[in-house]
Amino acid sequence: MDPNSAANHRKPLPEWLLVAAAVLMAAGVVWFDQRLPVTTRATAVSGLLTESPSTAVPSVAPPIHAGLEAFKLAFAGLIGALVSAVHRRHPGDKPISRSLAQAQILLCVAGALMMIIINDSLARALGIAGGATIVRFRTPVEDPKDSTVLFLLLGLGMASGLGEFSVAGLGTAFLCLCLPLLDRVVERRPRTMMLEMVSAAPEFPVEYVHRLLAAYQVRFESRSVSQQGQKTTARYYCTLDPDTPLQRLSEQLTDSQVEGLKSVSWETQKKE
Repeated sequence: MDPNSAANHRKPLPEWLLVAAAVLMAAGVVWFDQRLPVTTRATAVSGLLTESPSTAVPSVAPPIHAGLEAFKLAFAGLIGALVSAVHRRHPGDKPISRSLAQAQILLCVAGALMMIIINDSLARALGIAGGATIVRFRTPVEDPKDSTVLFLLLGLGMASGLGEFSVAGLGTAFLCLCLPLLDRVVERRPRTMMLEMVSAAPEFPVEYVHRLLAAYQVRFESRSVSQQGQKTTARYYCTLDPDTPLQRLSEQLTDSQVEGLKSVSWETQKKE
């Protein structure tokens, strides 16, 4: 396998296509939403707030329509997938892991699902809030940008669950446009990372690794090479562009057509 052509192997969708899809989705949702009849409904909470205790009549929560609720969940999943795909091309100081990208999509769907379950019920809202305190997230998100995107995705999912498709669509398009623009406004410095590779064979594929890193314009220095039994571990100190697709590079380093590497890991390092 030629490393010079590896950079084009499994090339993801172009970024402009993802942003255009988000904008077209927002325009289509706004166009469709403006043609729906405007309906109003009194909720149990608003009734308790506006009426006196003596005259307040408990309101009945509107029925749940399976088709509409399924569309809300699917729409939230589409929002999460679009934003996650754009965000992975414009990460913060650390590359976005596969688990974080999946969590972004699931969090957006979770926001929509929570609003569907609440369904104008104050008791359900309190129940979900109480249940959420039981969950313990022991993997903190260190990058403030990633935390902010997760928070925005939760809000977009909640808007989708409420049926505010225009707000959710416009918010998605705005967020997909903001992520690339932020990288052009704020100065981005090269990243320094420690690359650790483990070879399943005693012979480490040095030439293939060096040519592949050079194809991605990664500057590297060999720091250590150790051998334990049939395994060889090599560590490289790398300086690379912030837009370098680490996941794609790691997949090509561990390509099944190339014998040798079985695992690759990246660790952010401070500049020396």
